[in-house]
Amino acid sequence: MSILSPMGWLYGRVADLRNTLYDKGVLESFDLGARTISIGNVTTGGTGKTPLVAYVAEILAARGEKVCILTRGYGRENAGQRVLVSDGKEILADPSQAGDEPFELAQKLFGRALVIADADRVAAAEWAKRKFGVTAFVLDDGFQYRKAKRDVDIVCIDATNPFGGREMLPAGRLREPKFNLSRAGIVVITRTNVAEDIANIRFEISRLAPDSLVFAAENRIARIVALEEFHAKTQRPQSEEISQPALAFCGLGNPENFFAQLRQDGIEVVSTETFRDHHRYFQQNIAGIEAKARQTGCEVLLTTAKDAVKLEGLAFTLPCYVVEIELVLDNPDGFAALI
Repeated sequence: MSILSPMGWLYGRVADLRNTLYDKGVLESFDLGARTISIGNVTTGGTGKTPLVAYVAEILAARGEKVCILTRGYGRENAGQRVLVSDGKEILADPSQAGDEPFELAQKLFGRALVIADADRVAAAEWAKRKFGVTAFVLDDGFQYRKAKRDVDIVCIDATNPFGGREMLPAGRLREPKFNLSRAGIVVITRTNVAEDIANIRFEISRLAPDSLVFAAENRIARIVALEEFHAKTQRPQSEEISQPALAFCGLGNPENFFAQLRQDGIEVVSTETFRDHHRYFQQNIAGIEAKARQTGCEVLLTTAKDAVKLEGLAFTLPCYVVEIELVLDNPDGFAALI
């Protein structure tokens, strides 16, 4: 318990009331008119959701679906406007217009999925179906977005911090009481490779959501590329080898998971620098990062793809590399069949 716990209790009651109104049909949910997969979480902060969104979109695209990712686009300019981030053939917005995660998804899924940022995802879906003939939607951060009906509801649980301090916002990181996990058809325990043991997490999920199918996923470094090559979208057959001492920096909901991943893969991370989630970088940030790197004996900089999309046009005097992460599921065939 903390001084904020009463506010968390109130937040939880409001969330419960809202869910009850949807369950009873007082608040209406709308069919998007195409197969709809929702991917979300029950906590704030990074849970490894974005790699899973890309993973699901690639499964659908590989089976011939016309895929559209619907996202709110947190942190973007003009949040009330609809932004077509990518029409599947061309990226039509920059990170400030799209939001960093939608822009990252548009780059990663270039040629395989449309990406639309719009707070009203039901209206965006209707527009996308009419204009582009979309046959499958992926709702990014959709677990609490109950205005849209879904065929499959997937929830990510971070193995390193599964239930966000077990208290509701603002006392903890829970967005709704954890018993609501029972709405999920699929639960994916993410980042299992940087957690000590997930047996207790599996047990708690089985108690909260006995009918949900549970998968375990780990993150793996897919490749490490120079920042300038990342922006040029150069395709390299293999990853760079980083043998020099490095400073790793990022603006993520859970930055320690990124640093742990690097160290687990044998990279010598001597120093780190963190920024708030969705941080927008300026030249003075780069100057500060490089000064810290030199003070701590670091010869290279490492960052994430989510951060890298916001670094274009900024000048570096130290080599900067982008670490691209991919998701590896314990039962990929079984998961794909459900999608």
